[in-house]
Amino acid sequence: MAYGWRRNPTPFPYTLKFFLRHPLIGRERLLEILEPRPGEQLLEIGPGLGYYALPVAEALGEGTLDLVDVQQAMLNHTLEQARQRGLSNLRPTLSDGGGLPFGDNSFDGVYLSEVIGEIPDQDAAFREFKRVLRPGGRLVVGESLLSADVHFIPFGSVSRRAHQAGLRFDRRLGSALGYFARFTA
Repeated sequence: MAYGWRRNPTPFPYTLKFFLRHPLIGRERLLEILEPRPGEQLLEIGPGLGYYALPVAEALGEGTLDLVDVQQAMLNHTLEQARQRGLSNLRPTLSDGGGLPFGDNSFDGVYLSEVIGEIPDQDAAFREFKRVLRPGGRLVVGESLLSADVHFIPFGSVSRRAHQAGLRFDRRLGSALGYFARFTA
């Protein structure tokens, strides 16, 4: 079954949500490399259960965190978690990463973790990330080989796609088994 998933990218099913873990790419590492600042407008692609979204939304204060997911159940779960924590700066959008329903230069940053391998046209997705980023904005991509997600994308592939989309490599945290990579528009 895992081989079929690797050949046919699909989102991680909400019904298997209890298997979502983030070894080697924890919240602290994301916050370190993303550097969310109060008042910014950020976009998370594929928030899943809100593992990263909630601490990022807290760091933004009066800023806004847009969430894009192809599964309404994931968005609902994250929004409920945010509500319980008193967070009201998250805006959900049901969509995929290949065609983002936002204007050019809309965000200070875009981030996604263990999601790029689930997007069928990854090159188009990177072009969209670049399009919605403001000049100087940052894209952070996280991947972990040790998670339940079978769509791991090595750093070299991510870096190549980012470069082809016009993004400049900035820095990386982690190892070949699990990393966050930051690129700048």
